[in-house]
Amino acid sequence: MNTNASAPEILRRLFDAGLDSIRVSMNSVRPLYYARYYKPAGYSFADVKKSIAIAKSKGGFVSINYLTMPGFTDIEEEFAAVKKFIETSRIDMIQWRNLNFDPLLYFKILMLRPARDRLIGVRKVIDTLKETFPDLMMGYFNPSRPTRSAISLHAAVSQHR
Repeated sequence: MNTNASAPEILRRLFDAGLDSIRVSMNSVRPLYYARYYKPAGYSFADVKKSIAIAKSKGGFVSINYLTMPGFTDIEEEFAAVKKFIETSRIDMIQWRNLNFDPLLYFKILMLRPARDRLIGVRKVIDTLKETFPDLMMGYFNPSRPTRSAISLHAAVSQHR
């Protein structure tokens, strides 16, 4: 199910009823920049994180649609936050999506100026995440249930080594 993950308790009930997978769109894992872009009404980034935690606690497969903008996604602070987010949330997949949006307007909305001296490069971000989190799936499309099951089995075996 595609969701903004704004209603953790409703999501809990859906998982209890048989839902097994969610995909959450986000431009940033930092609350300030998430809020500036999405302008959430009636929910916060804390609700998004809680929804993801509920999905994981119910054995759900969680992927994020990570809306990627060079100059933001690959800034050192965002990269550090993404690594911490993956470690704490234990998401299963990142679906890399180009944010097809005017970059000048995007940075204006975020109230941020790109800092060239702190850019890592999107390719390096992806490569480093692959090395750091070898069980994290990365791609562009939703994986099939057999693929998700194989990844889950691989992760379970890796944890017991």
